[in-house]
Amino acid sequence: KTHIYLHATWRTGSSFLGELFNQHPDVFYLYEPMWNMWQALYPGDAGSLQGAVRDMMNSLFRCDFSVLRLYAGTTNISTSFIFGWKTNKVICSQPLCAAYKKHQVGLIQGDVCAKCAPRDIRELEKECKKYPVVVIKDVRVLDLGVLVPLVRDPMINLQIVQLFRDPRAVHNSRLKSKLALVRESIQVLRSKKQSDKFKRLLSPGNRVNRAESYVSGALELISPPWLKRNYLQIRYEDLVLHPISELHRLYRFSNLSLSPELEKFVLNMTRGQGYSSDRPFLISARDAKEAIFAWRERLSVEQVGQVEAYCSQVMRHLGYEKRNLEQNYSKRA
Repeated sequence: KTHIYLHATWRTGSSFLGELFNQHPDVFYLYEPMWNMWQALYPGDAGSLQGAVRDMMNSLFRCDFSVLRLYAGTTNISTSFIFGWKTNKVICSQPLCAAYKKHQVGLIQGDVCAKCAPRDIRELEKECKKYPVVVIKDVRVLDLGVLVPLVRDPMINLQIVQLFRDPRAVHNSRLKSKLALVRESIQVLRSKKQSDKFKRLLSPGNRVNRAESYVSGALELISPPWLKRNYLQIRYEDLVLHPISELHRLYRFSNLSLSPELEKFVLNMTRGQGYSSDRPFLISARDAKEAIFAWRERLSVEQVGQVEAYCSQVMRHLGYEKRNLEQNYSKRA
């Protein structure tokens, strides 16, 4: 059995990447299962939750969903509670629900799935055990290092797909959805505050910023050859501009076949009309180029400069070029 974790941070396009797994007939897909934990333990700091996040992931990959009872406030957990259920193809498809068929490619309509009767969590566990590939997508693992035990565990042999996106585009997207991310931001900032205190004790003046440590830590972690085999790096920009070739690469890494229907799906999802949405977490077809370059029109010179200064090492590692601000903004004027 193949176990994959989609590793990303907020507003990097991870929901779109996850949907490419949700659509595959051989994949049991879990959308942000650690959300329940964060909500239950709010406002605990994110760093202190990392061990619990790993332990939950360990149980979920084994199709043991009883761990969710620890954070649900009830022992009667049903399918209408977890894993982004209104758009989850397993939950909304036969045999759990007659609304859809798992092998048919296409977005799930939430209002249709909402009419499905809730099913006991044990029925979902039974379905999970049928699938050759289990994929968890989440944004609450702040340090890849906590997942090393799952990579070493021969029963899990965890594979990691890490998604990156231009920091300027991430900043622009977060500005659009900042109210929806208030609780998560508080938990991360509480964790960062504790971390900064610790760093000041160890090395006064030597402060590592969040974005730099996120990338450099990942690059350091994947340096051993044995771990490189379990790791795939994807840039959002490459995925939406070259969807077919990137989807081939993604599925090959995941031991999945690529059908003409899935090729058509990913093309349609990257050739939509526009990018703006009043519902930033809604999965829908987008104009790929507008999604990539919207920050150029929406961020000020000062905002772009701040992001580029703060994330310079990240951008250099990932191949994102800094913009000639004076030249480009004078052209716009």
